[in-house]
Amino acid sequence: MFIQIQELLYKYRNAKEETIKNFTLSISDGEIVSILGESGSGKSTLLRLIAGLEIPAAGTIKIAGKTVVDNIRFTPPEKRGVGMVFQDYALFPHMTVEKNISFGLKGTSRANKKMRVEEMLNLVNLQGYQKRYPYELSGGQQQRVALARALAPKPSLLILDEPFSNLDANLQKKIRDELRDILKATKTTSILVTHDEADAKALADRIVYMKDGRQIKAS
Repeated sequence: MFIQIQELLYKYRNAKEETIKNFTLSISDGEIVSILGESGSGKSTLLRLIAGLEIPAAGTIKIAGKTVVDNIRFTPPEKRGVGMVFQDYALFPHMTVEKNISFGLKGTSRANKKMRVEEMLNLVNLQGYQKRYPYELSGGQQQRVALARALAPKPSLLILDEPFSNLDANLQKKIRDELRDILKATKTTSILVTHDEADAKALADRIVYMKDGRQIKAS
């Protein structure tokens, strides 16, 4: 399996009980999996653990065959090869579209960086928007820039935390269809967290249902 999460356990400081309870999940290379659950079910915490933004009390996470955390190892977020798209897009407001997308391409030559940015703009259908700033874009366009920025470094895994919640219903359907096409075209292994079953069904190859920090079923 490309992603292996085994017996993951996590408890926030001062919390009465664990937020993540013995969570186990395996994901194939190129598969899109949705974690579906209500608010407070532990979905976003799970993503933070996978990304390396939190350290589990116990359990193992492997990405592309490499153990990134267990009881003796912890790989920091910047070395995990994980791309992230957040609910609020988290674009840098003082940077152009071009600079936002190229932000994660450190150590890349100027020519290769420019070429990769153009590839990403073509991929998300935003050709000609290089010099615009986030405030000059619609919500859907901002989300596509956030996706392009996350995909530019060619991550092993892409995680998306409620990426459609700030979009109106019509745009939401259009963007999620576009997103699935992009993820399948790039063969990007992805985990989507959502509370919206319609989003999960439209985008994911498989849905994992979560409640009280546990996986309760999959479909």
